[in-house]
Amino acid sequence: MSNDDLDHDAVKAATIQWLEKAVIGLNLCPFAKAVHIKQQIRYVVSDATTPEALLEQLMDELQHLADSDPEKIDTTLLIHPWVLNDFEDYNEFLDVADAALEDMQLDGELQVASFHPQYQFAGTAPDDITNYTNRSPFPILHLLREASVDRAVEAFPEAEQIFEKNIETMEKLGHEGWDKLGLQGK
Repeated sequence: MSNDDLDHDAVKAATIQWLEKAVIGLNLCPFAKAVHIKQQIRYVVSDATTPEALLEQLMDELQHLADSDPEKIDTTLLIHPWVLNDFEDYNEFLDVADAALEDMQLDGELQVASFHPQYQFAGTAPDDITNYTNRSPFPILHLLREASVDRAVEAFPEAEQIFEKNIETMEKLGHEGWDKLGLQGK
């Protein structure tokens, strides 16, 4: 799917499909299912084409999440298919996102997690299947409430083992299994 073929509905639909089949379906995040079922995820498809425009929208969305009732919006997925498609550029932008949290005095209240079609953990090869735990159809900045993360960790006593379990899941699934999920995106 090229950027010319994308519209907001298609981007959102591909993101929800990835959330349902990969994140929830493979249980990569045991906390995602509840907020998905309760419809507490805000999906925002950005039209930003520059990092500066994305930063402005990110700050707006951080403030929106901070000001929202957690029962209505617990988390936000800021999907940005037209900017930061190169993983290195995206990865550098994460420092900018963290600085924005601090500047807005929202660090400790909110955090930003990262998903990208080319996601690569340090020390891994680009095609290493373990990178797929954080691979999404489009670049995504996931805005989370610290209080929600804390509650989720309390409810899941071995939260620190999620990463290791995800690696095992992906190694068992392999590239062929991932491809069979039929996820759309870039």
